[in-house]
Amino acid sequence: MEGMTPTMMWWINAVEAPVVAALFWMIHGLKKDIEARLETRDLRHGDGLSRTRDELAAFKLEVARTYVPLSLIREADRRMSEHLLRIEEKLEDLRHEKEARR
Repeated sequence: MEGMTPTMMWWINAVEAPVVAALFWMIHGLKKDIEARLETRDLRHGDGLSRTRDELAAFKLEVARTYVPLSLIREADRRMSEHLLRIEEKLEDLRHEKEARR
């Protein structure tokens, strides 16, 4: 580079600056494009997950409707109601004991 004239160095610098700026602009554009694609993919993934959950819920409901005998559902409902009534009675007893202590 010792033998280069100042004019040749000027031309090299004149070409180098726009090339570096163009590379910077390309890298910036690629980064924005990649971020946009990732965001779109995340949205599609979220939509797919939501759709899968909805389909699973619908499937569970269909299984409950078609495969569980109604008598079993009624029995489970009866047992749960009885259990809830026992819990309610215990809570009432506790409330009365607390009021009696006052």
